[in-house]
Amino acid sequence: MMARFSFVFTLAAVLAAAGFATAGSSNSLLDVSPDGGKLLVANTDSGTVTVVDLKTRKVTLELAAGDHPEGTTWVGTGPVGLVTVYGDDKLLFVDADQKKIVHTLKVDDEPYGVVTTRDGAFAYVSHDYPGTVSEIDVAARAVKRTFKVGAGCRGIALSTDEKTLYVTEFFTARLIAVDRASGKVVDKWEPHSADNLARHVVVHPTRPKAYLSHIRSRVNAFDARGSIFPQLSFCDLAPKPAGEKRRRSLAMDTYNNVYVVTNPWEAALSPDGTKIYTIYAGTDDMNVSRTIDDDYQEVERIGRAVTVGKHPRAVRVSPDGKEVYVYNTLDYSVSVLNADLKKLASVPVCTPAHTPEWRRGKELFETAKQPMGSARWIACSSCHPDGLTDGRVWENPEGHRKTPNLFGLAHTHPLHWSADRDEVQDFEYTVRGKLMQGAGLARHPLKPRKTFTEFSELDQKTANLSPDLDALAVYTNSYGFRLSPHAAGPGKLTAEAERGKKLFFAAETKCATCHSGPYFTDGKRERPFNLHDVGTGDAPTEKLGPKYDTPTLLGVYRVNTYLHDGRAKTLAEVLTTYNKGDKHGKTSHLTPTETDDLVAFLKSLPYEQPPDETPNTVEHRIKMKPVTGPAVVTGAAASGG
Repeated sequence: MMARFSFVFTLAAVLAAAGFATAGSSNSLLDVSPDGGKLLVANTDSGTVTVVDLKTRKVTLELAAGDHPEGTTWVGTGPVGLVTVYGDDKLLFVDADQKKIVHTLKVDDEPYGVVTTRDGAFAYVSHDYPGTVSEIDVAARAVKRTFKVGAGCRGIALSTDEKTLYVTEFFTARLIAVDRASGKVVDKWEPHSADNLARHVVVHPTRPKAYLSHIRSRVNAFDARGSIFPQLSFCDLAPKPAGEKRRRSLAMDTYNNVYVVTNPWEAALSPDGTKIYTIYAGTDDMNVSRTIDDDYQEVERIGRAVTVGKHPRAVRVSPDGKEVYVYNTLDYSVSVLNADLKKLASVPVCTPAHTPEWRRGKELFETAKQPMGSARWIACSSCHPDGLTDGRVWENPEGHRKTPNLFGLAHTHPLHWSADRDEVQDFEYTVRGKLMQGAGLARHPLKPRKTFTEFSELDQKTANLSPDLDALAVYTNSYGFRLSPHAAGPGKLTAEAERGKKLFFAAETKCATCHSGPYFTDGKRERPFNLHDVGTGDAPTEKLGPKYDTPTLLGVYRVNTYLHDGRAKTLAEVLTTYNKGDKHGKTSHLTPTETDDLVAFLKSLPYEQPPDETPNTVEHRIKMKPVTGPAVVTGAAASGG
């Protein structure tokens, strides 16, 4: 680790910058212009970016942006704003006066958050994969430098003296300090081992303090009241005497006494730093708290949590501290509240995405409330955020199980490592079971399991039992793949990967025997399923092995651990350390160079889009296409009220 105190956060620098930590200093789907007149909004599902006039409470502009815009910031005092487009690997320059996108900049893979210096000279973009930060020369509209920072970089904020960048790792909630001048990592604030899913960080305007909203995933608990917990962490940015903690965490599930909140998404500070607003995407709530200058209690709640709209994912405070803006993403609108959380207006900001059935499915997937859960602690998205893995290996009743990505699910049934479900609607068993304890989505009795190893889910036809169950399936089955950044280009492989491809399809290695077809799996919906013993079902905790369903290899580059229980930390370990006896393809004869070539091929998947229909494709889904197209100007669709 770097030297612990290799940067200085002085009181003089903090006081000199006080009052300026408003526009553009931390990442969000929302940003308020420095004069408080305009709001910039990234509409992730609809694939557009919107400008709202905050005086009239009306939309003045909505532009097509692309595949999942995720971050916004104004440049200086405007009228230009920046928008990251996560799925298209680009940064948009949006001119609110000209009402158009004036430049599109290609950047590193998966751009997420973006912040700008107060003078508008530089912008900094966090990249989820491969865990870098890009420095953008705004006037030149060019990437100046790229820093390697960590793994899964999402949250990003500037210190008040603008000498340091603070970045959060998504899967660990680790906070990392990067010196702007050198681009080097100079400090880290280590998380609790259970900390997970940190998308955001905000820095106090007058004190050396950072706040992170995230969850804790307790992998050794399989219960609605013991698995997932909402947290707010506090990091002391100034040096501390040796042995003193520089990071503390507050459990938010009991913050409102017995009123549970779930899936904290981000926080926002008032301009003077006296209040902090935290939003909870799983229960549609928000807290307002006083910040306390004691390094122990940290915050004090003002009233109880208030309900906002469906699935809030962003919160900002006006420069004068009098208004709070909350983006309720499944209402497709921004709520305007006063500082005490009284609602003043609601501004629709975009056309609702996709189909009503898809939208209903997402509402169910994202909520921890009934009918999905009675305890309010856990939602489907707590472990599958936006279709991704949570990066955890859970101690499930059947044994240790790594959370898979959901991409390509419509074409890769059956489900679960042990193939105990053959349709997404079978997760009605999970909704009604111990993990979620919800009322359920169908008014229909479910067949109980006769024994632990006899899966009644496979005998129960759950599709078409209820519109809500089918909607959940439509949403969950709609995740597609993005091309791997390790490929040489669409439909192209590097020379190393081409050599690996020959090894993969060679008769001797037999990799393609099970990882076959366009989705690189021999999984099929009809029984008997194709399950395989690859020598990994030997753990004493395993209850269902030793045979497992073949996972797709598409997108495997983005997985942080491998095999059903995550025992392999690299793809090379899958082919060597954990392939004793050549049960998982014949790889013992490969040289180290050949192993590297085979890994290069695997990391390149997919280098071309797989077909949207196969004999294994399920019925309940919609065909997802990236949202692209010409800019459009709208105004009539959104009005205050």
